[in-house]
Amino acid sequence: MKALVTVVGRDQIGIIGGVCTKLAELEVNILDISQTVLDEYFTMMMLVDLSTGEKNLEEVADILKAFGENRGLKIRIQRTDIFDAMHKV
Repeated sequence: MKALVTVVGRDQIGIIGGVCTKLAELEVNILDISQTVLDEYFTMMMLVDLSTGEKNLEEVADILKAFGENRGLKIRIQRTDIFDAMHKV
């Protein structure tokens, strides 16, 4: 299953490395990534594939949320099909 991961927070060293390492530990494959820094705020969107790992979406969401909170980041993950449905006109 494909999902969209969003990361938002104040810019700091190691955000991309930390999130990518956490996803690798969960055996989640990163398909695409986009990031930017606006003034002092970091934003990143990642398209990932959860079918390579053993954890379901809810478990991955909880782990990423906790990881983000420990670093002062807001990390969310949602299925792409739900995201697509919400944004269709």
